[in-house]
Amino acid sequence: MSSVIWYLYEFARKTFVEGFTNAKSKHDIVETPDRFRDFPEVIKEYCIACGACTQSCPSPNAIKLVREADNDDGEGITYPVINKGACIRCGFCAEVCPTDPKTLLCGENHLIREEFNIIPSKRQYTIDDFLCIKCKKCMKSCPVEGAIIEKDNKIAVDQAKCISCGNCLESCPVKGAMKGVFIDNLEDQKAIIRLVVNTLEKFIESKEDELQELPPEKILKLQFPLSEIWDKALEILPDEEVALEIIENATDRLKIRIITWDESKCKKCHLCIDECPTGAITYNSEKNEVKRDSKKCLRCSNCYQTCPFCVVRYFIAKFLLDEVNGEKVILITLNESQLANR
Repeated sequence: MSSVIWYLYEFARKTFVEGFTNAKSKHDIVETPDRFRDFPEVIKEYCIACGACTQSCPSPNAIKLVREADNDDGEGITYPVINKGACIRCGFCAEVCPTDPKTLLCGENHLIREEFNIIPSKRQYTIDDFLCIKCKKCMKSCPVEGAIIEKDNKIAVDQAKCISCGNCLESCPVKGAMKGVFIDNLEDQKAIIRLVVNTLEKFIESKEDELQELPPEKILKLQFPLSEIWDKALEILPDEEVALEIIENATDRLKIRIITWDESKCKKCHLCIDECPTGAITYNSEKNEVKRDSKKCLRCSNCYQTCPFCVVRYFIAKFLLDEVNGEKVILITLNESQLANR
């Protein structure tokens, strides 16, 4: 009986009634911690429509970009929309969002380092300071503040902020100053460049008779169809976009030195043999012949500068990938080296 009376007494106490009617958990449990990630909150006015959030999202259909209808004020804004049924609250979209303030908010973000950029991209954009004319058009075209900066009188790309949109490459007026370097399959890229160089060398060497007959100060123009090496290039690297750009970049910068050898003019003076640094030029006493081994030749031009009988001619070949009659071709121009005019 005393127990029942004690319970009634406890229920009747004012402090118990107040605690029961105003029950609450401890403060540190109710307050949401910074690390908690809810569904991303979208502040659409800040969005620059770069698409970094959609590229980084690992959950299909969790996020998409939509665009409002155009109005009297101009073009409708584009911004991300979150599908809560698919969103896994990983926070990647907020981490890669380059706007400041952020378009997407969903809790504490990880620190993104330059060597860990979760925006998938084939390219890494870099600036060749030797070619850059400091016009800053790349900085003006970049949608991300601080992604392209000027430091110590040099323009540079901040890889941690770059979203690989390619605007800088399109706006750069100097070919080669801004480079979109493919960061994967480096060995395959080198193999394609070797294929291009070796094939073009053999093709030009097959035209030696035409070079021999080329008058001084005249230019020999040749065309090499890209189709002749295209299948081999794709066997090395099946990505057509990457393969084509590697070939184009290689041909744009490529210069090949060509040595022609007219044995009929040789007087067996042996001057070239002594000057050759690799032993590519030899004398056969039995046949009384001076021979040049093209595989050992560095095309250093020592023989050309030494020979007094014009046995050797020295040409420079330049290249350009272009389209002729709907077909991709490598245009080749060959002219005698300026050494010939000295």
